[in-house]
Amino acid sequence: MTLPQRYIAHLDLDSFFVSVEMLNDPSLKGKAVIVGGSRDRGVVTTCSYEARKFGVRSAMPMKTAMKLCPHAILVRGTRGEYSRYSRWVTEIIAAKAPLFEKASIDEFYIDLTGMDKFFDPFQWTIDLRKEIMEQTQLPISFGLASNKMVAKIATDEAKPNGYLFVQPGREKDFLAPLHVNKFSGVGEQTLKTLQSMGIYFIKDIIVTPIEVLEKKLGKWGTDLWHKAHGIHHGEVHAYHEAKSISTENTFEENKTDLDFLLSELVRMTEKVAYELRQDEKLAGCIAVKIRYPDFETTSRQTTIDYTFRDDELIPVAIDLFHKLYRKGQPVRLLGVRLSELTNHAIQGSLFDDAEKKHELYKAIDDVKNKFGKSLLQKARTIKKDQ
Repeated sequence: MTLPQRYIAHLDLDSFFVSVEMLNDPSLKGKAVIVGGSRDRGVVTTCSYEARKFGVRSAMPMKTAMKLCPHAILVRGTRGEYSRYSRWVTEIIAAKAPLFEKASIDEFYIDLTGMDKFFDPFQWTIDLRKEIMEQTQLPISFGLASNKMVAKIATDEAKPNGYLFVQPGREKDFLAPLHVNKFSGVGEQTLKTLQSMGIYFIKDIIVTPIEVLEKKLGKWGTDLWHKAHGIHHGEVHAYHEAKSISTENTFEENKTDLDFLLSELVRMTEKVAYELRQDEKLAGCIAVKIRYPDFETTSRQTTIDYTFRDDELIPVAIDLFHKLYRKGQPVRLLGVRLSELTNHAIQGSLFDDAEKKHELYKAIDDVKNKFGKSLLQKARTIKKDQ
């Protein structure tokens, strides 16, 4: 049985954070703009193409970026707007696409395999891009290819604000002239090793025997050889907005002590936030559930700016609890759920005092991973004898 020809589209909102800022402030258009934290301790979240010409790039310390491009306009970022635009684009794609994956806050894969019997996948993706741009005014690039890897690289080559179709069977021809660092995972050390072998471009990998690459780079050498030949088997994982991380506790005795209930709520929110970070995800929605002794269950949820931080989730959970709770009534069960999960946890960490916060959470999680999740707790969650 012959398998159908695969068609995978990769869509990327160009310089997403900068684009949103420019929509809110049109005077920024055409200028060197850097989005990120403070000048002293901040990190670059993203920047305009005008700033990139000076060597500015994402995740660079802000001090370095401002030295490279001293005339750049620094924007601190409005995360609520980023969340809103991301959801808007997701809704447009969800209404049209047969199967799609939200890879990050600004990046999507669409699997159009088998749909070529009914329409031209390339034209369909062009039309989808046009609709997104008309509705949101955001620039968007896409690549269409026979697999996720080639489609993503095609998107990078199509930027800014363009599109590219790598015809099935032409993957090697497309990849050959590109630099080896186009492949994700080719870091500084791997690059040095490849260059010591005389390998600078993907075409050099194609003509290198797989045994030679294996000897020098081990399993990664095998992977590189397959990538260079345009071979990639990654699947598009269906996006389910209902996917969530949750926890709940049914008490042995019904509880009326408000301090205890709030302490338990904080503990559970801290727990699901930790799990969120371990999965390297952000949450865009939080819900609180209360069950009373007669088994009547109520819940309330709210959308939030995408985050993975305890200090941002806990106040919202407490606010939801107060809106739900019937004062003085005993509680049988309490629960917290995070949903609307997306990847790109790092982008949620590059605002405000984010560099310090990100390092703090990383240190906390490292301790929990090494010595147990219960070793570090917020003071409020340490229970007195009940």
